[in-house]
Amino acid sequence: MRTIFILPALIAGLVLPAGADEVTDTLQSALDAYEDGDMQYAIEELDYAKQLMMAMKTDALVEFLPPAPEGWSRSVNREMNAGLAMMGGGVGAEAEYTKDGTSFTITLMADNPMVGAMAGMIGNAAMLGAKVERVGREKFMVKDGEVTGLVDNRIMVKGAGDTTDLILEVLGTMDFRKLGRFGS
Repeated sequence: MRTIFILPALIAGLVLPAGADEVTDTLQSALDAYEDGDMQYAIEELDYAKQLMMAMKTDALVEFLPPAPEGWSRSVNREMNAGLAMMGGGVGAEAEYTKDGTSFTITLMADNPMVGAMAGMIGNAAMLGAKVERVGREKFMVKDGEVTGLVDNRIMVKGAGDTTDLILEVLGTMDFRKLGRFGS
């Protein structure tokens, strides 16, 4: 039966970071459980390792959220990924920027199947009654207090709030080229 050898082959093919950490320990635990014939525990350990790696990827995405403008504060929403599983997966990061009762949010969503649908909307912004603004080399659709763009056809960048000009200015501080290589 060939399927018996899939798990060890997958784990053996992984290039693990040097030194022990929780992910490598969990992957090793999955392999040990598999070798002991405890398939259920091996699956649970693999799921846990995936959860740990997704958290690491989320933390890396958070780093792309722009800092707060002068005089504003920024609050990062670390619970955003909880809802992404129901929308096909991927990772997300979100921050709310506030000052004197005014606020806006910036959301990043990567590797989610729904993000691909945004390309058609942004490409046809005029048909949707929206206008297109450029921020650096990226195009953003602006409509009803939302600024939405797509980086590398897989990372949605969205700003929402009553301060569209400020949102565009803050988005201009982002390194979209580096963001496009996120997760590579």
